[in-house]
Amino acid sequence: MLAPLLLWAVLLQWACGRSWQHCTELRPLDVLAELLPGSGAARGVRVLQAQGLSGLQLRASRPRALAFPASRLFLHCDRFPEEFSIIVTLRVLAVPTKRNEYIFTLMAEESPGVLVGLRYSPSKLHFLFWSPERSGGWQNRVTFRNVSLADSRWHTLVLAVSGQSFSLSVDCGLPKDVVVETPFPPSLSVKRASFYLGNRRRRKGFFTGLLRQLVLLPGADATPRICTAVNYKATALSIPAVLQDVPVKAVSNEVLKYPHGANMKVTLGSRPPCTKQEKAQFWFNASRRGLYLCDGSAWISMLEVKQRLDYVEEYQDLVTNSETMGVEVFTIPRVGLFAATANRHSPPGSAIYKWTDGKFVLYQNIPTYQAQSWKYFTIGKKIFLAVANFEQNDRGQEFSVIYKWSHRKEKFVTYQRITTHSARDWEAFVIEGEAFLAVVNHREGNNHNIDSVIYRWNPSTGLFETNQTIPTSGAYDWEFFAIGPYSFLAVANTFNGTSTNIYSHIYIWLSGSFQLFQSILTFGAADWEVFHIGDRVFLAVANSHSYDSRIPAPSNFYAINSSIYELNITAQMFVKFQDLLTYRWQGYEGFVAAHHLPTVGCRDWEAFNTTEGSYLLYSSAKEPLSKVLKLKTT
Repeated sequence: MLAPLLLWAVLLQWACGRSWQHCTELRPLDVLAELLPGSGAARGVRVLQAQGLSGLQLRASRPRALAFPASRLFLHCDRFPEEFSIIVTLRVLAVPTKRNEYIFTLMAEESPGVLVGLRYSPSKLHFLFWSPERSGGWQNRVTFRNVSLADSRWHTLVLAVSGQSFSLSVDCGLPKDVVVETPFPPSLSVKRASFYLGNRRRRKGFFTGLLRQLVLLPGADATPRICTAVNYKATALSIPAVLQDVPVKAVSNEVLKYPHGANMKVTLGSRPPCTKQEKAQFWFNASRRGLYLCDGSAWISMLEVKQRLDYVEEYQDLVTNSETMGVEVFTIPRVGLFAATANRHSPPGSAIYKWTDGKFVLYQNIPTYQAQSWKYFTIGKKIFLAVANFEQNDRGQEFSVIYKWSHRKEKFVTYQRITTHSARDWEAFVIEGEAFLAVVNHREGNNHNIDSVIYRWNPSTGLFETNQTIPTSGAYDWEFFAIGPYSFLAVANTFNGTSTNIYSHIYIWLSGSFQLFQSILTFGAADWEVFHIGDRVFLAVANSHSYDSRIPAPSNFYAINSSIYELNITAQMFVKFQDLLTYRWQGYEGFVAAHHLPTVGCRDWEAFNTTEGSYLLYSSAKEPLSKVLKLKTT
């Protein structure tokens, strides 16, 4: 679809959290590391291991020995961030029923009140903060109930704070959300304040467990970053160096040895096999100037020189059966690289091309009826290719077709016909191990307000069966994406029969079906695309034009902005981040134009790689000629 163009056509500005943005960078602030000197040894602190992870045991007799000035973290101003996350990895021993223990506090020297703090009891977690706006100030407490930490196991907590909203995730489980009357203050002074680790400046409530991680992340919800790791309990945004390489005791004597100090083998040359036998071995790829580590099944990039795009050159003119509405590039294991073009006219229909001797050559023709798009997907060892047909066939029947790869015939054969109505797009996805296929129906006759359909794969019958219908309005595109344990499906609604200025919808998977999550006003929406920058999740919509039959048409109704939305996990919604203006992400500055490519009626882009390099394939909706472009990098 329009995804590659969409991603190149965005300008992302670095949003830094309102008035606090100049206090420090939006990077993880390691509270625990500030307690330790450069040598890693500190009085009153001991490094212990439990269940394969290391942590700090706080043993100081005086609480002030476990304190440091807040100014060491807040370098540029003396205010606490208004929006932030606190990430804690800890191991808690049994806690008496009525006892509370403090993980940390931030306290002003002249006041006994807690500016910011975190403490726990056997079944609760309490977040404390000071409200200076109230007369004389006031201590506030946000309580999360049914939080059991005292089980001698490692747990990772992510507390996200934004205004009146407080959200707690324990070990990446479902978040516990609390909304309170008093918001976290937008300008909380930390002047002459200090952080106290494991206490509130007194012995009562002293922390008795192990602390591995205590990080303050300004301006962001850290949940996506933590919960994408395989072992989220061991995930570290930032941990003290002394906890990263902990020596283990030798069996024979009291000498300490580091486990990483043994046999390290680096292989040079072409890509070697990566199996359990090569696990923990390195491979240096001289051509890419990269160092890779074998994890037992695949080579993981450890260090790689970033390539810079110098220019794009025309590589191949791909003559197609007719104008091309969409293109899909895919690889069939042990067979090769293919491209399927969705062509307008029938006959001759659409075509599949195979990459042979550095070029795409015609491999198979397939009868289609004003095809709009292809979707390649697999279910187990089965390989499928679905086409979205926009028009009826010669018999007046309106079908879109799912084709299956035949290993015996080495081509795609008809597998299942599905009734559709001016189908524009297919989306294939998996939820909880089950395969789904969603078709977006554009219109039925002159009626644009019709149902699009989600099909579920039935392993018993080997067919797709209707699972759910969703009302859509002249829809163009589905976009499936997952965030942590949650699955979403966004539909781009384009035209309701009178106007393109209508709502597109985002649905969330709950209890076996998709339910409405959020509605966003769009203007002839043609495509949704989700993407990530760091731990931030963005959803971009490509608006095509603004039209309403009830009002006079503007001089140029195609002059319309598209938009990017960012997920705010605390608020549980996507909020507008910016309108789309220019191209290519460049860190803090945003997207700038990288290259201008001459195209004729370009409808779709696909990027792909071969052993010879990186390429782009674009389809033309105005002429029976698509082009392969080769990227030249250094």
